[in-house]
Amino acid sequence: MFLAAPIRTAVTSLGAFALALIAAAPAGAATAAPTTPTDLFNSSRHCSTDAASPVHLGATGGIGLGAVPHVTDSAGVPRVTTQFRIWPVADPAQVTVLSDTLAIPDWERSVVVPATALADGGTYAWQAQTAYGGQSSDWSAACYLTVDSTPPSKAPAVTSPNYPQGQWDRPGAPVRFNLDANGVEDVAGFVVSWQSTFPVPVTDIGGHGIPQPVDPYTAYPSTYVRADRLGGSASVELVPPTASGPMTFYVASLDRAFNRSPSAEYAFYVLSAAPEIKPVVAPKFDHPTPFRITPAADLQAVSPVVEYSVTVQGGQDDRTIKVPAKEDGTAEITLRLTGTTANFLHVTATSANGWVSNEGVWSAAIDTTPTVKSDVYPENGSGGGAGVSGTFTFLPKVKGVVSYTYSVNWGEPVTVDADGKGRATVHWVPDHSDTYVLEVWATTRDGLVLAPYDYYFTVN
Repeated sequence: MFLAAPIRTAVTSLGAFALALIAAAPAGAATAAPTTPTDLFNSSRHCSTDAASPVHLGATGGIGLGAVPHVTDSAGVPRVTTQFRIWPVADPAQVTVLSDTLAIPDWERSVVVPATALADGGTYAWQAQTAYGGQSSDWSAACYLTVDSTPPSKAPAVTSPNYPQGQWDRPGAPVRFNLDANGVEDVAGFVVSWQSTFPVPVTDIGGHGIPQPVDPYTAYPSTYVRADRLGGSASVELVPPTASGPMTFYVASLDRAFNRSPSAEYAFYVLSAAPEIKPVVAPKFDHPTPFRITPAADLQAVSPVVEYSVTVQGGQDDRTIKVPAKEDGTAEITLRLTGTTANFLHVTATSANGWVSNEGVWSAAIDTTPTVKSDVYPENGSGGGAGVSGTFTFLPKVKGVVSYTYSVNWGEPVTVDADGKGRATVHWVPDHSDTYVLEVWATTRDGLVLAPYDYYFTVN
């Protein structure tokens, strides 16, 4: 069933409609005369004026009939009445009349034919008419619909020639699925998904409230697949949303009213094909480091890799970079690693046919903590005493350090400049015996704050 904006309905009897026809026109609108409605829709789908090819619609909640009413001069005409009449093609005398007395000229309005007035499997014709100021327009051409509220009775059959059910297979090739109506004669197509839930066709509403329906088989070919004939079959090729591991494909049949059958599941497994990324030289903190990316042989053999997506994490400029592949599928990229404790690279490969591989991961820990030395208060040892001055020297493990910041027992931080070699020395005098922790971290000329180091010692 197609979904659209909510429908507001006013239903009147034939007698009420007759009263509306003779109602006096508002002042200033005496020259307006009603004209035949346009833009006829049933349940937000285009009406069919071909009696041999009616639109099939589900009617569980009734069927909406919509049209745009018109008058020759709409200025000063705030409201008109849109009249609808519908009847079974097999019995034209059984006419049901519905009216919207609050219709606005040149705007789409709808009424709902109750499900109780419709027979499943019945074919109906309907028309619309504009009424205003005691006059009524000609009726529109008839639209034809068939009520179909019964979904296909069986799930479709599904097979795949290149990814056998329940088996592991090489990655890289789109999965070809063969879909069959499984003997159900009114199947018009199929809806497919990589999740256990299926989408529902939705009709957008355009200017003046006019529905903008599309054919989902044409608009969404990777989700809706038209059968080659009513009750027939179809094939579709799809790239899975995940690149490796267990996969489950879901499919249901659709009749002409888009009623959905029970679903079928198809499970299979795909081997890993992650690319490899490695540094060409030993990586250094905040230095340009070249990396080489190599595709998985299985993936490259099926469809050549054309691009890589490299995500840099752990640094102070996390980002994702697209890298074109060479003809042999390899690629090179140069990165500055600014992670003060660890750096991670996540890379996926995209093949020419659209297949996206699972991730290859590279990581490295780079120690950017400063080295701390003391002549009086050794690390994890004891020395000095209350009132005894000690010096602490800070030495860098990476280049470019311009200052150090330190605190004692998490007190107020103090920043000191480093010399030309990235070193600094501070003097400290304890006022009592205790165990202390000196926390120190460095800052580079690029403003990068490096990893802290905790230096424990005891004052005698």
